Amino acid sequence: MSRENGFPQAGGEMGAKVRAHDWSGTPMGPSGAWPAALKVALNLVLASPESMFLAWGAELTFFFNDAYRPILGPRLPEALGASLPALWSDVWEQVRPMVELALSGTASRFDDLPLTMARYGVEEKTWWSFSYSPIRDEAGAVVGLFCVTNETTQRVLTERALRAREADLLLVTDALPVLIAFIDRDLVYRFANRAYEDWFGLSPSEVIGRHVGEFLDEDGLEARRAAFQAALAGEPARLELDWPYLDGRPRVADIRYTPRRSDEGAVDGFYVFVLDVTDRKQAERRLLDTNEALERRVEEGTRQLDQVWRHSRDMLCVADFEGRFISLNPAWTATLGWSEEELTAVPFLDLVHPDDRDATMAAMAGLARGESVLGFENRYRHRDGSHRWLAWNSVPRDGLIYGVVRDVTFDKDQAAALATAEEGLRQAQKMEAIGQLTGGVAHDFNNLLTVIKSSTDLLKRPALPEERRLRYVGAISDTVDRAARLTGQLLAFARRQALKPEVFDVGRNIVSVGDMVGTLTGSRIAVHVTVPDQACLVDADPSQFDTAVVNLVVNARDAMGGEGRLDIAVARVSAIPAVRAHPTVPGDFVTVSVADTGTGIAPGDVERIFEPFFTTKGVGHGTGLGLSQVIGFARQSGGEVLVQSEPGRGATFTLYLPRAAADAAPPVEAPEPEPLVEGHGTCVLVVEDNVDVGIFATQTLAELGYGTVWAEDARRALAELNRDPERFDVVFSDVVMPGMDGVELAREIRRRHPDLPVVLTSGYSHVLAKGGTGGFDLLRKPYSVEELSRILRRVATVRREARTVQAELS
Repeated sequence: MSRENGFPQAGGEMGAKVRAHDWSGTPMGPSGAWPAALKVALNLVLASPESMFLAWGAELTFFFNDAYRPILGPRLPEALGASLPALWSDVWEQVRPMVELALSGTASRFDDLPLTMARYGVEEKTWWSFSYSPIRDEAGAVVGLFCVTNETTQRVLTERALRAREADLLLVTDALPVLIAFIDRDLVYRFANRAYEDWFGLSPSEVIGRHVGEFLDEDGLEARRAAFQAALAGEPARLELDWPYLDGRPRVADIRYTPRRSDEGAVDGFYVFVLDVTDRKQAERRLLDTNEALERRVEEGTRQLDQVWRHSRDMLCVADFEGRFISLNPAWTATLGWSEEELTAVPFLDLVHPDDRDATMAAMAGLARGESVLGFENRYRHRDGSHRWLAWNSVPRDGLIYGVVRDVTFDKDQAAALATAEEGLRQAQKMEAIGQLTGGVAHDFNNLLTVIKSSTDLLKRPALPEERRLRYVGAISDTVDRAARLTGQLLAFARRQALKPEVFDVGRNIVSVGDMVGTLTGSRIAVHVTVPDQACLVDADPSQFDTAVVNLVVNARDAMGGEGRLDIAVARVSAIPAVRAHPTVPGDFVTVSVADTGTGIAPGDVERIFEPFFTTKGVGHGTGLGLSQVIGFARQSGGEVLVQSEPGRGATFTLYLPRAAADAAPPVEAPEPEPLVEGHGTCVLVVEDNVDVGIFATQTLAELGYGTVWAEDARRALAELNRDPERFDVVFSDVVMPGMDGVELAREIRRRHPDLPVVLTSGYSHVLAKGGTGGFDLLRKPYSVEELSRILRRVATVRREARTVQAELS
């Protein structure tokens, strides 16, 4: 035992686990007999604060310290004492050369090495920095290796994202007609955009790293010195300077300095934004000259303007930058109810709605900077206490604000009423669509229930001949299957069915489905199937695939009215074309196209045919879920569905599915075990929270000769296992239960009793739709007695055979 002599002496929790582990039954043997080199190395690893592991001997037996535990994730329970290649099988081929190099006696180190692994059941790309060092025994022979490792995935991804953002920023800034730079506290350029070529005749690379004094003469530097100091003190600064072109032509520059603060709040430099405002300044001068000329004519037109002022329906005003009206036309009183004396007696912010005051002050600040304000809206209080929406167009001139204001309250109310009406219309359309859907589903289910009800009534008749009894029972069974398929369609269009993907050849499945297409379409439709010679493998649910193809065939049959030509073709492509606002998706895909010569699809319906609430068929002629099932299956499987059609020229539906690797092979079904006979001793722990289903399941299993124990939830099931786990051969559990669900229960059972098989059952579960079955066998509801017997018999037989082999080996 590893407890001998208190070895190892260090290591925290992992040291304790090494001491507590029974090594006598492993290739390592009792820890007391371990070589000194192993003990020294293991004590070193366990005591290290760095994440480390040690692989010893020909089997590369795996040891690790506490810092390494989080890296293992779900592998942690079986990691101690495991073989390194088996434990890290998903990355073994990637790291094997480094391991072999260390075992040959050469240490190595790698920084940010990419490794593709499946720590949590899904492949992910990760990056690691680690070193491999050989461990030598007293004779100098390499007997193992140890590794110091750290995951750098987050840092690598962050750095890549940062570089991408920096590249995007540089692309944007280079495209702007504005000189942009960043200058640090030492007045050294740290960033410059391409505009520097126009202003200085130098590329950004020739500017970055140099002092601003290298590009400005003493006068230019002195003109900017105060602005530099203000920006480095944390205050934005702005100035306008004459800055001639390189060829001497005059130019006026609007220069703004914006301080930048570090995470700690200290100013570490400032941004520079320089805009050529020569044209604007010239325009302002021309405008000023024009205004001066106009002012000489104002006196002549004062009387006419006074008439406009008095009789304008727009609200005209003059205000100062202290926030008070100076002059108002009569339209203000007509709109707000206040007299001109009342409006000019108080700051106009007192009349602004509280929620709009910050925005109004920001607009005032823009006017104070000389900017015009166009289309600004805020609310003013009416004399009766209500508020009116006003739209402002204002300009600053000679220390005053001139405004033209319009009452847009009615427009706002009309827009709000229109939005309410549109929302009501959308809700009505949704309810109509839901009614159409539920009507179709109810019609189909009522048809199915009619068959079941009629058959059960006939079965109650006395002295019923055996031939009729079997016919009615068969009708009930077939109808239940059809109902299950209808439920599957509902789940498919909702993208909520639990798929059971496996690798299969699409061409082979199409050939198999093609044998039954003639039955679906009738003799008046000519069916042509084209399949390539090479295998077209996909990793998807074959049952849902077949259902999707059948749905496309039935849709084509209905479009042709039972007469025409149907072409089904399989091909391999390198991308999914852009469709429905989604961009092109490159990759390896397998396509199945179904083309008909029917009536085609109206242009207005092409974008709606996959909607679950849309159908062109009348009520009672199907649920309209066929195409919803197809697109639901395709998207859950990582693919897409495209449709091309012209009215009167038929339609072509193309199903895209990701192509599986060329070396992938379809799974080989395990041979069915021999049937169990009465008294075979198989005991099943049934976990089901529904009383009726629980009673039925236990009675059904009893009829088949099984022993059963029923637990109503996961807590009671674990309690039964804790009392005597050896009495059970298999656990049969529902997925949807209060508290711990079936998948969580199965994982807990696997953790506590690794060799006890678990079979799950469910008709629908959001748990399965999101995370799958977790690798456990799943029996879908509704299930038959034969299906239940077969799956329980199989997993129980596999367990017995494994135990037999283990007993023989021991």
